[in-house]
Amino acid sequence: MSQEIYVVIEHLRGQVADISYVMLAAARALTQGIGGEVVGVLLGHNEQKLAGNLAADQVLYFDHPALAEFTSDAYQKALASLIKEKAPRAVLFGSTSIGADVASVLSARLDLPIVTLCRSFSADGKYVSQICGGKIMAEGDLPEPTALVTMIPGEFKPEEGQSDQPPNVTPVAVPALEELRVRLVGYVEPEAGDVDISQESILISVGRGVQTEDNVELAEELAELLGGVVCASRPVVDQGWLPTSRMVGKSGKTVKPKLYLAMGISGAPEHVEAITESGMIIAINTDPDAPIFDIAQYGAEVDLLDLTEVLIELIEEA
Repeated sequence: MSQEIYVVIEHLRGQVADISYVMLAAARALTQGIGGEVVGVLLGHNEQKLAGNLAADQVLYFDHPALAEFTSDAYQKALASLIKEKAPRAVLFGSTSIGADVASVLSARLDLPIVTLCRSFSADGKYVSQICGGKIMAEGDLPEPTALVTMIPGEFKPEEGQSDQPPNVTPVAVPALEELRVRLVGYVEPEAGDVDISQESILISVGRGVQTEDNVELAEELAELLGGVVCASRPVVDQGWLPTSRMVGKSGKTVKPKLYLAMGISGAPEHVEAITESGMIIAINTDPDAPIFDIAQYGAEVDLLDLTEVLIELIEEA
């Protein structure tokens, strides 16, 4: 068993996901406590350029046509071979639909322990996981010999996992990837014609706490006064109250507005990952323990409907 910390680089359509940079920063913090090196693991086809700004001591690169687009089947086979051979101290995955899919199966196939929803590592190498919707932090020693870990955003910023110095890239032999059970057919794009929330500077985002579809109109009125746009977390979109193009989160869009006003949003990891680059986050939620308050610069523990009405009146007067 080595002390190396592997980070599986998540990327999609030529873009490295922010969670990958967050994991690299977390891995660096872990190695400062237990020693070892940070090793990026990049899987793709003609995608070596994605390693250029990774803050890793080295990058192991799998290049194969079957890895051109993510499929859990191909990733599992490639990573299983690597982990069995190298036995790193830990392997970090994003706590995303991609990372959870791969890590869970590898845990079962390789009979390795898995730590989920990890937020950070302490100086002595312990993990800190966020459970019960972020209301409880669980701490423990990283299991041996090799621990698989799924990471959530919140403790580190993506820029902390980036570097101006390109790491050394080492090609890795790809195991046989024939007879894969899953293949990518294509991407389903949202309907054109709606606003692109990823380009907006002011976003009024509504979550489950908005309660009814009629109350979304209150958020739209506030957004119009502020010169912004209404967006939403997944529960609102699933109800059909706003189109898919307005969804913020891992299944929707990553946004970087100057102002992100989160109304009735609890702050699930899949949502938080998509808003960490916002200039300012203001949260409104009746639950004082809502995880959204952990990343917000300002917060109000009140009913969003009552506060929104007051804000509208004050802005109209101004």
